Amino acid sequence: MVVRSALVAASQSSAMKTAATSTPLTKSVARRFVAGESSLDAVQVAADLASAGLHCTIEHLGPEVTDPASADAAVAAYLRLLEGLQAADLLDRSELSIKASDLGLDLDGGAQIALANGRRIAQAAADLGTLVTFDMEAYQTVDPTLALFEKLRSEFDQTGIVVQAYLRRTEVDCQRLAKTTARVRLVKGAFDESADVAFQTSQEIDLSYVRSLKTLMAGTGIPLIATHDPRLIEIASALAVRTPRERSAYEFQMLYGVRPEEQKRLAALGEKVRVYVPYGPQWYPYLVRRMAEKPANLALFVRALAGRG
Repeated sequence: MVVRSALVAASQSSAMKTAATSTPLTKSVARRFVAGESSLDAVQVAADLASAGLHCTIEHLGPEVTDPASADAAVAAYLRLLEGLQAADLLDRSELSIKASDLGLDLDGGAQIALANGRRIAQAAADLGTLVTFDMEAYQTVDPTLALFEKLRSEFDQTGIVVQAYLRRTEVDCQRLAKTTARVRLVKGAFDESADVAFQTSQEIDLSYVRSLKTLMAGTGIPLIATHDPRLIEIASALAVRTPRERSAYEFQMLYGVRPEEQKRLAALGEKVRVYVPYGPQWYPYLVRRMAEKPANLALFVRALAGRG
C-alpha cells in the first residue's frame, strides 16, 4: 500500500513528470514500453512488430478529457493514427484500443457524447477494414462502457470489449458475451477495487481468469487472451485444442516491451499474437499508473528491463 501511494503521488506530480520526461535515461526506459509521443512513432512500432510476425492494438495516451473539445481532440488523434496505418499498409495488422473516458464518457451527458465520438472512430475504422476494441477502466465505468460497446457493436459488428477477471461480476459478463460473436479481451485487471466487487488475492484472480476463459473459449465469440502468465498461456493453448478452435478464432495479447521473446515464440508456433502499443504525450502517467494500479507490475517492468521478461 505504501508503494502504491508513492507511485500514485509520482504519477500526479508535475515536478517529477518534468524531471522524468527531460531525462534521456528515463526516456530510453520508457521507449521499451511506449512507442513514443506521435502517431508516426506508433506506426513505426506497428511496422516493426509486423515484420516480426506480430499484430498490434494501439492506444493514444492524450491529455485528460475535461470538456467536449478535448474529447474531439482525442478522436482526431485516432483518425490521424488510422491515416498513418493506412499509408503504411498496416491496417490488416492493427486495431485501435480506446478508453470510453477519452471519448467524453465522464462529461455531463457523457453517454451520448461518447457514443457520437465512438461512432466517428468506429465508422472510420470500418471504412478502412480495421478493428476497434473498447478498454475497461475503474468499476464504476463498467456498465456505461458495456452499454457503449453494445450500441456500437449493433452498428459495427467487429467492435471488441475488455473484461477484467479480478471483478466478481466478470464470469457472468463472459457467459453473456460468449453467446455472441463478439471479440472479448480478457485481462486480469489492475485497478484498486474493494473486496465487495473484486477478488483480492492472486489465486482468486487466476481462478476467475480460468473460469472466464473456459466460458469464452466454449462460446461463439473470439477470445483475446491478454496475459503474460506462463500458466495461463499453457491453459489457454490446451483449451484451444480441446474446444476445438481454429487459430483464427482466438488470439494472445501482451504489452509492448514485456516478454517480447515469448511473443515471438508463440507467433512462430502459428499463434496469432497481438501487442498492446501505447503512444502519446502522456506516457509518463501511463507508466507510473500501470505500476500504481498493481505494484506487482513494478517487478514485471523491472524484469523486462533486465531482459528476463
